[in-house]
Amino acid sequence: MHIIDYIIVLVSILAAIGMGMYFAHRQKDTSTYFAGGGKIPAWAVGISIFATLISSVTFLAYPGAAYAGNWILLVQGLMVPIVLVALIGIIVPLFRKVIRLSTYEYFERRFGLFARLYSSFAFTLGHFSKAGTVFFLVSMALATFLNINIYTIVLVLGITIIILTLLGGMEAIVWMDVVQGALLIGGGIVCILILMFGINGGPSELFRIAAENNKIDFGPYDWSLTELCFLVMVLNGIFYALQKYGTDQTIVQRYLAAKNDKEAKKAAYIGVLMSVPIWALFMFIGTALFAYYHAQGAPLLPDSIKADEVFPYFIAHELPMGIRGLIIAALAAAAISSLDADLNCLSAIAVQDYYVRFRKHANDHQQLRFGKWMVVIAGVGAIGVACLYITWGGEGVLGALFSLYAIFSAGIVGIFMLGLFSRRANKQGLYIGIAAAVIFTAYAVLTSTKVDIHGTGVKETLLDLGDWNFTHHKYMLGVYSHLIVLVVGYLASYLFKTPLADKELTIWGYLEERNNKK
Repeated sequence: MHIIDYIIVLVSILAAIGMGMYFAHRQKDTSTYFAGGGKIPAWAVGISIFATLISSVTFLAYPGAAYAGNWILLVQGLMVPIVLVALIGIIVPLFRKVIRLSTYEYFERRFGLFARLYSSFAFTLGHFSKAGTVFFLVSMALATFLNINIYTIVLVLGITIIILTLLGGMEAIVWMDVVQGALLIGGGIVCILILMFGINGGPSELFRIAAENNKIDFGPYDWSLTELCFLVMVLNGIFYALQKYGTDQTIVQRYLAAKNDKEAKKAAYIGVLMSVPIWALFMFIGTALFAYYHAQGAPLLPDSIKADEVFPYFIAHELPMGIRGLIIAALAAAAISSLDADLNCLSAIAVQDYYVRFRKHANDHQQLRFGKWMVVIAGVGAIGVACLYITWGGEGVLGALFSLYAIFSAGIVGIFMLGLFSRRANKQGLYIGIAAAVIFTAYAVLTSTKVDIHGTGVKETLLDLGDWNFTHHKYMLGVYSHLIVLVVGYLASYLFKTPLADKELTIWGYLEERNNKK
């Protein structure tokens, strides 16, 4: 690392803090702090959605996956626009109409208090564990590049994100995401150009090597649910799209930041349509890396290097001064753009789903103050989880704990689909569906997850039932839990006589309103 590279990375960190300080004076109420006052331009909100979806995990994991295999992981992303082109026009105005801030207010209006608390708690657990994981992964990479103690990286990065989120609220997050999105795209394009023209024979040789080794491919195309294949990724991608855009607070909160329904829908489309090409870009980086290191006269890789270490190795050893700093800054920016959204949204959930419920007479100033405290607490907690990962290597107690999180967050998309598409579904039927999904998920997770429980280096299945263990691919677990809630919840609803749900809370209200306008 040259001093110029360090300066570039430092400037990017300071820019995030400066952005928070710049917008700090505007954060006078919860509407501005959590939703930017509903005045942010659609293009900026759209880029913010994109930057939130493209995290540092994407930056590191996609090239590694493509280098080792092919582009099968991209299939999940390709499902997003296919599913959402039709549904965004329904989902966005629905949320802007029926909720104040929390996504899970819709769940309460549709199915009662338990549905709201269950879904918001699931979001909290999932994103809290995700924040710690992202901290851990990006800090490992940055510590290697910068030759700085990993705990120092975690602390510096964590404090930066807390300051940005605490001071600047959603406005600072969105505008910093715009900058960080540009850094991410720029860094990826620079790497592609260097890889394509740094190989003997240029781009044509790169594509020849890729074609010979079936690197740009989405297979295998088996009709199997036990192995990672095209079918598994298609099914997983459908529910991933619905989960992110229909039940994820980090995305739904962006809808509220736009000026009106039309602008919010435009922002959602921008976020979707930008994400897929960038996912493909980082997949192509992995393919290009394979060609680069397998071409005639290519540099030699260390014998013990793993696939997910090749891109960091390339950045450290092949990029020129300055460019290296830009790429590392983009990696840090990807982490910031993902984690600042998590902290703000976790705070919003704490305020709307819990604090206001127990402090019904709290004024807006008190809610804002509590929300800012929650940003700090969530940030410190995420730093703590990252430090536990460093200490335990992501195994043992922590791995078992996150497996339990998966059990008690089962079927969120199923709840959303049940509420959106059926007026007949009721809360009693839903609760039976949730119970069935939790029981199934507990069985599947416990009989398929192996962790080093005793710290001996030997991984054991949490619950070994022999031939009765869950053997389908882990990506199918979420698909099954959502479907169980949807099917069991719908059928069980017929056991209870209740009035039909309000049309405005379902797709039928949207369709009726659209027909009346015609």
